Amino acid sequence: MKKLSVKSVVAIGIGAALFFVLGKISIPTPVPNTYISLQYAIQAVFATLFGPIAGLLIGFIGHTLIDATNYGPWWSWIIASAFAGLVIGIVTLKLNVNEGIDTKKIIHFNIAQIIAHLLSWGLVAPCLDILIYSEPIEKLFAQGLVAGVSNMITTGIVGSLLLVAYAKTVVKKGSLNKED
Repeated sequence: MKKLSVKSVVAIGIGAALFFVLGKISIPTPVPNTYISLQYAIQAVFATLFGPIAGLLIGFIGHTLIDATNYGPWWSWIIASAFAGLVIGIVTLKLNVNEGIDTKKIIHFNIAQIIAHLLSWGLVAPCLDILIYSEPIEKLFAQGLVAGVSNMITTGIVGSLLLVAYAKTVVKKGSLNKED
């Protein structure tokens, strides 16, 4: 098994902290216990930059901290958040934003995050809610639909902007010249 680099461990810590902070300022929706959140954009960017394990751990740790400081861990959604980061990290594994960003890479990123949110909030969270908590099916799929769509939109907009901004800060190979 490949060990995590120090850089990845630091990224997980920073990503989980940002996930937690942004999760505390979410906007409520008309569907009970469902919010419009920006933390999934951060998770998606970190998963793209640092890989699937970082994405998974950022979602797991960040969501656990949010729940622990609110009402107690809701494991089905914690697992769904971790799963979203894992999927985004896997699908964007070879994207290599450090070499620049273009429309094709932004589309690839957005396809990855849409797949992750569809699976996480349309399948993983509702199914685990049924298995773990015996929640009513109608409520679960309404929550999953609203959470999934809002996460896709916020991640698509904010995540794409963050990736473009990040790519502009990366020094390209061979762009620095030695002065005489």
